[in-house]
Amino acid sequence: MEDAAVQNNSPDITLVTPDAPIAVRTHGGRAKCLQRLVRLDLPVPTTVALSFDTVHRLAGGEAPDVSLLMQPFADDLLLCIRPSSEDPDWGGPGAILNIGINDARHADLVKSIGKVAADEIYLRFIQAYSEHVARLDPDMFDDIDMSSPKAVADALETYEDEAEEPFPQDVSKQLLGVLRSMARAWEGTSARLLRMAKGAPADAGLGLVVQAMALGLGKGESGSGVLQLVDGQSGLPVVKGRYLSQSQGRDALEAGAKSLFLTKDERGPSLQDKLPASFDALLEHANLMRRRLREEMQMEFTIENGDVHILDGVRIQRSARAAVRIAVALAEEGIISHEEALMRVEPRALNELLHRQVDPAAKRDVIGSGVAASPGAASGKVVFTEAAAQASAARGEACILVRRETSPEDVRGMHAAAAVLTERGGVTSHAAVIARGLGLPCVVGANNLRFQSKTKQLTSGDGRVFKEGDILTIDGTNGEVLSGEPAMLEATLDESFQNLMIWADDVRDIDVRANADTPADAQTAHNFKAQGIGLCRTEHMFFDEDRLTVMREMIFADDPEDRRTAVERLLPIQRADFVDLFRIMADKPVCIRLFDPPLHEFLPGNRAGMRDLAEALSLPLSHVERRIEALSEYNPMLGMRGVRLGITIPEIYEMQARAIFEATLDASKDGHSVVPEIMIPLVSAKREVELVKTRIDAVAAAVRTERGADFDFRLGVMVETPRAALRAEDIAPHCDFFSFGTNDLTQMTYGLSRDDAGRFMSAYVQQGVYPEDPFHTLDAEGVGELLQLGAERGRKAQPNLTLSVCGEHGGSPESIAFCRKVGIDYVSCSPFRVPVARLAAAQFTIKDKIG
Repeated sequence: MEDAAVQNNSPDITLVTPDAPIAVRTHGGRAKCLQRLVRLDLPVPTTVALSFDTVHRLAGGEAPDVSLLMQPFADDLLLCIRPSSEDPDWGGPGAILNIGINDARHADLVKSIGKVAADEIYLRFIQAYSEHVARLDPDMFDDIDMSSPKAVADALETYEDEAEEPFPQDVSKQLLGVLRSMARAWEGTSARLLRMAKGAPADAGLGLVVQAMALGLGKGESGSGVLQLVDGQSGLPVVKGRYLSQSQGRDALEAGAKSLFLTKDERGPSLQDKLPASFDALLEHANLMRRRLREEMQMEFTIENGDVHILDGVRIQRSARAAVRIAVALAEEGIISHEEALMRVEPRALNELLHRQVDPAAKRDVIGSGVAASPGAASGKVVFTEAAAQASAARGEACILVRRETSPEDVRGMHAAAAVLTERGGVTSHAAVIARGLGLPCVVGANNLRFQSKTKQLTSGDGRVFKEGDILTIDGTNGEVLSGEPAMLEATLDESFQNLMIWADDVRDIDVRANADTPADAQTAHNFKAQGIGLCRTEHMFFDEDRLTVMREMIFADDPEDRRTAVERLLPIQRADFVDLFRIMADKPVCIRLFDPPLHEFLPGNRAGMRDLAEALSLPLSHVERRIEALSEYNPMLGMRGVRLGITIPEIYEMQARAIFEATLDASKDGHSVVPEIMIPLVSAKREVELVKTRIDAVAAAVRTERGADFDFRLGVMVETPRAALRAEDIAPHCDFFSFGTNDLTQMTYGLSRDDAGRFMSAYVQQGVYPEDPFHTLDAEGVGELLQLGAERGRKAQPNLTLSVCGEHGGSPESIAFCRKVGIDYVSCSPFRVPVARLAAAQFTIKDKIG
């Protein structure tokens, strides 16, 4: 009794009892779960847990006290050893069963359970020991007929020939050999790198659990199986699992048709039919585990001569849709709180619910990969131009738009396509940003594929050629390009999802708006319960064919009056767009960014397009070519764009301001309370704001006089240049709000092109130059410091200044944590990322409350 007491209180070799000193951080999750099962008084075989420290010392060659370890077990019991890491997703060495079997014990088992069962037990251990402990080639047993009465003798002889020593008969030697081999397997370089890729720290520890075997083999009804109470893919309640007579471990999952269903099933025999009492006991145990462990568990069990033994309980593997349903169901039943349910769902995993996905069970013929720029999956015929994409959509055919890189001219083609693939670009490239806004699956930077635009071909690394019309699938969730059309899982926005989002909104303390450029985008944002529009990029409204022609007329106008005449033709179209946005958002704030891109983006880039433009404008081709050349810039993203364009060609901003104010009054007639927010892009000096503000105020006064009605509006700037952040104290007095455009702010801070960074970014991250891609996760140390300085200096001059982040970082959970820390009022992201941001914001609020 004294030895048992010593072992029970030992932190290194610990008998699993209700009050033993076992914790996940010292002994791993499996050991702790088994202790919880013991506390529930479930029929768990005798178990001893080895701590992380003990296993680490084992790997270094220091042997534990084997006699102390074996003390709780009867002399004739066989043992099994399983790994116990902090997180089961980190993996670990496989379980080894039947330790302790030797010639003498085999002879005893032949008498008690029969030769066939005894042989199977001995053979399983000989093979496992040979491969994992003695490190012999497992193929050495291929010539042995394992069903032969001589199989054990042949296996022992083969082992002795290969190992040049007899198979160990001493139980202590067997046990120590298995323990040491599992410890060293965990600390090997390959295993360490593999688990680090899954998020484990480099020094993650491993515990081991040594458990008495419930054989699952014998003359009475014996076997093994697994049971769970929900489906891991759907999350719907169902008794699921398999049972296999005369088996051990997880054999039932690999036995196919030989195994039994658990519940009565017309497809074949079941455990419920064969052993109703045992089935009822298992069901009772599983429900008790669910209630008391507050989790959906997969229970591993053995039946020995009709008696049930619970060997293990593990958190079931689940898809994102199942994770949501499980968490919500547990909360609705009062097993966990709403806040705990929120913490159990990974925010980014919601992408699986919001978009179609490739079925995990489907065969994947991967032909290339790139940056996973926009989640979801879609199949369609390959097309290489935006015109072909529109033609395909007109025929009702799904298509994949393939481009080297996209430009604003391709937006109509992207609207028509089912998915987008580009050779160049990163997570904030044009294709990525537009695709996320549209909810299109998108892979960018797929430079391991050869793009041949002239011949309209795509060549994979293995030499396969895909032509226009061939079927491809874009998996934007995993960044893969697949040949063919695999099975898909549809998006699932069911009641569980809606409830989870309601609970998130009840908790979070930062607002979430959406970036929406069209009425369709605004409707999606509204459906996802965005609290307004944080960024409406008005330039995207000008790329429809009828509007594009007018824009080009304005660009080719020779004097201000002609420009004004041209843009006035856009006024009613732009006003109608804004009225739709205001009505859809129904009293929620709408922040409209004035025209931003350089004018050359609205002009054709090839000679055929120039010829069409010359014909449309009734101009000589040479005149069109000279004008386009005159507008070209060495670095257009740092040239004549944003506020610079608004100051030098004021007719554009004046027209947009008028359209916003007239739309405000028109939408207000329906009873909506509309207070538009007007945002000036690419500001770097206070004088820019003063000049634009003066013109906007003049337009507002004119509209008030013409309409005989009053209205309010808010004016702010998009802080996307480092100088704007540094001089925020000068700029803020002229503003109602600052919106940090972290896409361009990151570009200018790093001196990186977001469209080209994908070519080297993975190498930079792998070699530790950057901890993460700064276009994907906000750089808190560099860009974040500018953001914090801008926020502090802006509010120093204007205490009521509203602050927001409207770059793609607004939907990144890590970035939201930083935004909360520096006092940002709201984040704005692509409509389909709004639920992700809502959940992430709620989780950070909960973490702060917990401390």
